[in-house]
Amino acid sequence: MLKNKKIIVTGGAGFLGKHLVKKLIERGIPKENIFIPHHKEYDLRKEQDIKRMFSDFKADIVIHLAGKVGGIGFNREKPGELFYDNLMMGIQLMEQARLNNIEKFVAIGTICAYPKFTPVPFKEENLWDGYPEETNAPYGLAKKMMLVQSQAYRQQYGFNSIFLLPVNLYGPGDNFDPSSSHVIPALIKKCFDAKEKITVWGTGKASREFFYVEDAAEGIILATEKYNKSEPVNLGAGFEIIIKDLVEKIAKLTGFKGEIEWDRSKPDGQPRRMLDVSKAKEEFNFTAKTDFDEGLKKTIEWYKEQREKGILN
Repeated sequence: MLKNKKIIVTGGAGFLGKHLVKKLIERGIPKENIFIPHHKEYDLRKEQDIKRMFSDFKADIVIHLAGKVGGIGFNREKPGELFYDNLMMGIQLMEQARLNNIEKFVAIGTICAYPKFTPVPFKEENLWDGYPEETNAPYGLAKKMMLVQSQAYRQQYGFNSIFLLPVNLYGPGDNFDPSSSHVIPALIKKCFDAKEKITVWGTGKASREFFYVEDAAEGIILATEKYNKSEPVNLGAGFEIIIKDLVEKIAKLTGFKGEIEWDRSKPDGQPRRMLDVSKAKEEFNFTAKTDFDEGLKKTIEWYKEQREKGILN
């Protein structure tokens, strides 16, 4: 279905984007039919840059992956930037896509859009039942506005846009920069760096669900091919792990045998996270396939190789 379409993938050079673009090409889409706007040339926070992008590349579909994102520390440090940058990118991009008669707009939201105390497993209908967890609320709400826009634009203009809610991603190519990385790459790096002790934020009692990046790319492509409604859809693996167990698992897989210290002065973030993923199965037949231990091993091996080559330290 996508073979003859011209596709803009914002964030196509990023962690998820590289895997998604690779899968699109594997599906038979010519490279020249995929356009990746790079930030230096197209600042998607600026309307004139978005207009120029649509002028430079006549697209049929937009898959909007781009975003400013990070872990709890990054969210606490830069809440204003996270709100403004993500909001401006999403809102203006969808508006210009509508004005340029784009056939389909695929908006990628975030698990951070859910209320802080959402019952587990998170169901799409719970999305508006409360305020998000405070440390990442500005980011989560900025992304969530694309859902409001998507539904309003379908109602008023008949504009075909969809809104997907992926849970925490991990995998080869992840961001290992300690100033902005998420929990899995941050822990892997700490275990490689440390000799005697690693310090981990929070109590270890919170739970998270983790979603292998290749599975996420596949889910987004299936939704792009088959899903045409504005109701949000969760994308995830449908399991949860307590952070304490995650830390011990990563320590074991990396060979770290030192002490694990918990810094209880730092926040846990949302108490629990696990998605109900039944809607993605029903609507576009998506089920995550990667076993968590296997995904972790691949991620650790990738990081180890990059480290040995001197690409990452």
